[in-house]
Amino acid sequence: MNAQGLPLLVGRLLLALMFVMAGFSKLTGLQGTAGYIGSVGLPAPMLLAVAAGVVELLAGVLIVVGWQARWAALALAAFTVAASVLFHNYWAMPAEQQMTQQLMFMKNLSVVGGLLVLFAFGAGPLSLDARRKA
Repeated sequence: MNAQGLPLLVGRLLLALMFVMAGFSKLTGLQGTAGYIGSVGLPAPMLLAVAAGVVELLAGVLIVVGWQARWAALALAAFTVAASVLFHNYWAMPAEQQMTQQLMFMKNLSVVGGLLVLFAFGAGPLSLDARRKA
């Protein structure tokens, strides 16, 4: 193992943790998730709740194990940008909510940056992708 292996593994775990937990939470609380999705006026909130939960959980697990990690990261980057614009649109919120929502929006952009780095460089030597190439 080279010096990059362990930091890349830990980075993948930390990056994916939020998505695995959120996906699991969405799938085990579909009514609440669908209600939240419906509250912003999106159509088919139950279908979108299931889709969001599956995408977050599945792509998060793929990143953890490092299998098809680049494509999982790209999918989560696109998902996170869309979710940020739809649910953390601080520019359209009441003044008392703007600071918190802007913080959430900017945090999500930072996560997207990490996901794009993972997409560009791959999961590293401690991954199923690396084992498959070997």
